[in-house]
Amino acid sequence: MNKRQTKQPVTSQPCGLPKQSGFSLIEALVAFLILSIGMLGIASLQTMSVKAGHTATLRTAAVMKADEILESIRANPTVLLSYANSTAESGTDNGCAETTTAAVLCAPAQLALDDIFRWKSSLTDVLPNNTSTTASVVVTAPVAPETMTNIVVSINWSERNVDAAGAANMNYSVTVQM
Repeated sequence: MNKRQTKQPVTSQPCGLPKQSGFSLIEALVAFLILSIGMLGIASLQTMSVKAGHTATLRTAAVMKADEILESIRANPTVLLSYANSTAESGTDNGCAETTTAAVLCAPAQLALDDIFRWKSSLTDVLPNNTSTTASVVVTAPVAPETMTNIVVSINWSERNVDAAGAANMNYSVTVQM
């Protein structure tokens, strides 16, 4: 080879066409569309998880409130029927558990009515305060030869339906023997 002849680099591109670099507008739009559909799915999943979390919070509150009244009954077992009879109404505020003034010394039956009053009042603080929020305590005396009394605590409330418009009726019920 002489000095005048130089070797040209071999290209796979036809002569005259520029080499392609980057993405076309259509490719970018398709990628954006796929990304948008994924983000919409994530947003709907987030919404469903927030609704499910709210329902779980209300169920947890109902469990805690049922446990609360059962502990009150365990602390005052001599008047079991007073608890059952007073849940048909809203109980009576006898001032047995006052914290701002001196507490009143209450008889066991008065304490049962006071416990029911405070329990039902606190239910409206943690569960939706609507006409569907109800609570009851049913006490079934033992029949011989049994010695244990059955106690059923039921709490009902209504909340927004997770899957559809409208309300869903929810309930929690627990049965114990004392």
